[in-house]
Parts: sequence; structure tokens; C-alpha cells
Amino acid sequence: MKWRDRRQSNNVEDRRGEQVRAGMNLQAIIPIARFLLQTKIGKIVLIIGVIAYFLGFNPLSMLNLSAPATSNQAITKNDEEQAKFIATILAETEDVWNNIFAKNSSKYVEPNLVLFRGVVNSGCGFASSQVGPFYCPNDQKIYIDLNFFNELAKRYNAPGDFANAYVLAHEVGHHVQYLTGTLKKAEELKKQTSDKARKNAIQVKVELQADCYAGIWAHYVHFEKNLLEDGDIDEALNAANMIGDDALQRKARGYVVPDSFTHGTSKQRKEWFYKGFKSGNLKNCNTKI
Repeated sequence: MKWRDRRQSNNVEDRRGEQVRAGMNLQAIIPIARFLLQTKIGKIVLIIGVIAYFLGFNPLSMLNLSAPATSNQAITKNDEEQAKFIATILAETEDVWNNIFAKNSSKYVEPNLVLFRGVVNSGCGFASSQVGPFYCPNDQKIYIDLNFFNELAKRYNAPGDFANAYVLAHEVGHHVQYLTGTLKKAEELKKQTSDKARKNAIQVKVELQADCYAGIWAHYVHFEKNLLEDGDIDEALNAANMIGDDALQRKARGYVVPDSFTHGTSKQRKEWFYKGFKSGNLKNCNTKI
């Protein structure tokens, strides 16, 4: 992709050098708290634990149940190159979505992008880089540990600058869904059912639409800005293929469980990205959420 010497977004928060205090693992706390609340002694232990935490000591560290703090690694030249690239891609998404919203008589509110390393405190809670890039609707920010792109290339065999651009464009797609009310609608639908498979199916539709929106962005940077180079779309399609739920599950466990899919199959992710790319039309991204 032709990205060098182009505008970089000002909506970037660089937290890569920050030391984040280790947080408590909430999934571990809940069952422990329930157990302790059953007895008088347990309640006392729980109160002592809470007091200790606010005094600066994490009691779960004794059980190895706390989230790790960030490491103080030096930012390399390659890190800086990736940061410049991602800030440039964010600027390109701003240009495209500002224009699309304006054409639809609406205003695009640009999201912030948070660069972090290892762990981060977000509006959606404490998160580690293991969850991958994510969008938090509570603060309308996108969170990315740039080391994910190394993982994408080496672990998932999806290298290339436009593969990385696709990942960011997908997260920006979630922001578009937030602005248009789609994320709120999806959450309301999930609350109406206790069926885990049904909740997952709703989330798959959300993710596939974000893929389609990423394709729309690619459409405009190619056909209107002429920024794509030979092989760029192939890189994005390959990334979509490699991180499909079926591909990830097959690689991790040797078999797939369709009811547990939350992002869609490799085929679906490729198809919806390409649908957005070919049409450049929001109407073609209706996944019937």
C-alpha cells in the first residue's frame, strides 16, 4: 500500500511506555467471592482482601490469578515504523468515513486509537494483548498492541501491510456500528435470549458486517485514492481466511464447533470483505442483525 509521506491521524494515544498496575482477574474473583460469602470467616477474609487491594497489594497475586503488568521494553525502530503506518491508516479511515457519513447527511465522530504493550486499562475494563485488537464502545476507542501484527504474520501466516490495514479497518467498522446504533441493537438482541449459540450467531453477524465495512474502506482507498498496490487485496483476503473461526479452531484443537463461532468462518469473512470492496455501498453490508 502507498502509505508513506501521507497524513497521520492526531487521534492516537501512545501508551506503549506506560506501566499498568496489575489488575484483578474478575473471572477468578467471582467464584472465590461467592464461596467466601457463604461463611462468616469467609466474609472477613473477603473484606481483608478488598482492603489490601486498595492499599496497593493484590491478594490474587498469591494465587497467581492476577493479570500481569506490562514489561518495560524499549520501543524499537520497527515499533516506530509500525506506529507511523497504523496512524496513517487511521487517517485514511477518517477521510473515507467522514465523506461517507457526509453523503448520508450525518456526521462521523472519529474514534481514538490506543497503542499499548502487554496490558491496558480500557473503558471496557482491564485487557491483555492476548485478546487481540479490540474496539470498546464504552469509550469509543480502538486498542491495539502492535506486536499482534508480528503474530498475524508469523503465527497465522498472514503477512503484509494491507493485512494489518484490514485489521484496523475492521475495528473502525465496529465504531461505525456504534455510531449507527448497530452495536446497541445487537446487545439488546443478546439480552433477549439465554441461548449461548444464539448469542454467538448474533455476534457473528456483527463481525461480518465490520468485515464488509473494512471492504468499503478498501474500495475507496483503491478506486478514489489509488493507494493500493498489486497483491494488497489478496493480503486482506488471506488474513480474513486465516483468522476465520473454523481455521483458528481447527489449528488449535483439530476440529470445529460451529455453535461457538463468534466471528464467522474463513469463507464468510472473505466473502463479506470482498462484498464491501466490490460495491463500496453500505446497503450491501446488511447482515440482518
